[in-house]
Amino acid sequence: MNIWNTTSDFILLGLFHHTEAHLFLFSMVLTIAFGSLMGNALMILLIHQDVRLHTPMYFLLSQLSLMDMMLISTIVPKMAADYLSGKKSISPAGCGLQIFFFITLEGSECFLLASMSYDRYVAVCHPLRYPVLMSWQLCLRMTVGSWSLGAADGLMQAAATLSFPFCGAHEINHFFCEAPTLVRLACADTFVFEYVMYICCVLMLLVPFSLILISYSLILAAVLQMHSREARKKAFATCSSHLSVVGLFYGAAIFIYMRPKSYRSANHDKIVSVFYTIFTPLLNPIIYSMRNSEVKGALRKCMGQCAALHHK
Repeated sequence: MNIWNTTSDFILLGLFHHTEAHLFLFSMVLTIAFGSLMGNALMILLIHQDVRLHTPMYFLLSQLSLMDMMLISTIVPKMAADYLSGKKSISPAGCGLQIFFFITLEGSECFLLASMSYDRYVAVCHPLRYPVLMSWQLCLRMTVGSWSLGAADGLMQAAATLSFPFCGAHEINHFFCEAPTLVRLACADTFVFEYVMYICCVLMLLVPFSLILISYSLILAAVLQMHSREARKKAFATCSSHLSVVGLFYGAAIFIYMRPKSYRSANHDKIVSVFYTIFTPLLNPIIYSMRNSEVKGALRKCMGQCAALHHK
């Protein structure tokens, strides 16, 4: 069997072919990616500019927007350049960086969403103790912890994946370097690594997801006991936004990483990957802005200031 060394480049087969239909789909993906970047950048700007949004909840939301922007920047430029130039090669170092940043951002988002659910639990169930139970110090610790845990997992998986010898078939049937896809090209026995990777996925996905379910079960119980209809409506509006984001993110991630190996399909994986790496980051700012009166108020204020500057 032909084993090639670590200096050989990988070939990314990509997502699209050079047909009119695929060119249209490629343009749509680029438009969605650009919209995602602009939407998340606007969300960060609004949170930074509006004093009313200087709370732990919106700080965590700004971190979510930052992660989504970085995720798109990690994947889409390389995918677009490969399609337009026809050069689909990527170096082992470039592949390792994509794996590292992708897993770091996805893993960090898992823990960040759990932190956001705790924030909503405290706000709804213990509103009078919110400044104590959700202090800025705790908020910063949860944020740093989310980034650190994601980075540790990303570094471990990137290093371990690239440590394998790879065979002559160096074509990756994907539009970016993803650890499960790359491991299929390895010549060595990868059973132990895949088992450890599966355990990591369980910890990174199911543990935060379980905490989120517990938080929202307690929130639901508290909301149903509220006597004020307006208070119930506001609590449901805020929490349903977060639950929508959680459902989109975890649903796609669990589908990709926790299915049995025998049920995996490269084409299905690519479609789902497009959904949670490009489409979901676009939905996040839309969901939070449409269902949140404070964000809509900050947007109207920002547009008013821009209009006033334009007329001067």
